[in-house]
Amino acid sequence: MRLYHKGDRGEPVRDVQDRLSALGFDLASDQPGIFSEGTYQAIADFQAERGLPVDGIVGPDTWRSLVDAGFRLGDRMLYHRVPMMRGDDVSELQARLNSLGFDTNKVDGIFGPSTLGGVLDFQHNRGLAEDGIAGDIVASELRLVERATQKPGRESVRERQWLQSLPESVAGQRIYIDPACRTPSEAETTWKAATAAGAALQLLGGHPIISRSVDTTPDPSLRAQRANRLDVDIVIAFLVPEDGEEGIFYFSSEHSRSEAGMAIAQLVADRLGLEASGRTLPILKNTRSPAIVVSVRAMRRRVGRIVANVVGSLYEERMLVQEPGSNR
Repeated sequence: MRLYHKGDRGEPVRDVQDRLSALGFDLASDQPGIFSEGTYQAIADFQAERGLPVDGIVGPDTWRSLVDAGFRLGDRMLYHRVPMMRGDDVSELQARLNSLGFDTNKVDGIFGPSTLGGVLDFQHNRGLAEDGIAGDIVASELRLVERATQKPGRESVRERQWLQSLPESVAGQRIYIDPACRTPSEAETTWKAATAAGAALQLLGGHPIISRSVDTTPDPSLRAQRANRLDVDIVIAFLVPEDGEEGIFYFSSEHSRSEAGMAIAQLVADRLGLEASGRTLPILKNTRSPAIVVSVRAMRRRVGRIVANVVGSLYEERMLVQEPGSNR
């Protein structure tokens, strides 16, 4: 799709404005169908709330998030299909099932095989028709049996157990290194950091896998699919911030967050003097393994080496994720 930004006019802009208004974002005095300052600020606020890069421009990721945000559990029938259904209603379904012990894996808003399995298990447990379809009956039953005190979902428990059961060394671990490639300049600089990280991990005994070759620029969704197909242990992505925002990012949404990703991101952030924060970037959302994105303006080989050494120390120290309320 094309990008929409300040100065644009037409029905697509009106559609964006209608979706923003339905979500409660103030468009100020912008006229319908005219992308002015009010629409720009509403988009920026939406992006910040959803963990997207804040640039006030409607691109593919922002548009997809706007569409996803328009659904609530019970609005439509959810089921497994190709292409897979996506939306906030799927995220809510996953989060509710996980909190009740019906494992849907990661709360990513994508109705895949794991979510289908969770729905079928829930239907079997509650004596409902086992058709794998989450409609009004499943939504009502979930709300009926949901515990008054929310407990951590299965995905959070699984990631804490992953951290607690790390081997004593990174040797043999499959580390997926993803150099972003949205522009030729970014592809060149992230490649240097990625290959430096790979070389450092090899010296530590790890098994680095780079997501692309030096002369290709595959889509982030394809790079994420490759990580899942290879069943890697950790994903490390390198990205040059377009908006100047530096940081170390892990997956976090309204319904869930990656406990392991957050722990790794905090270690790397401390070493680089940056902040760790949650985002819904595609490489974070669409990969099953714990993942972080290293977003720095000065993307150099040194950054890659530092990140690799931090990951190595994660294994050596057998770091445990802290329980909520811990002062450590």
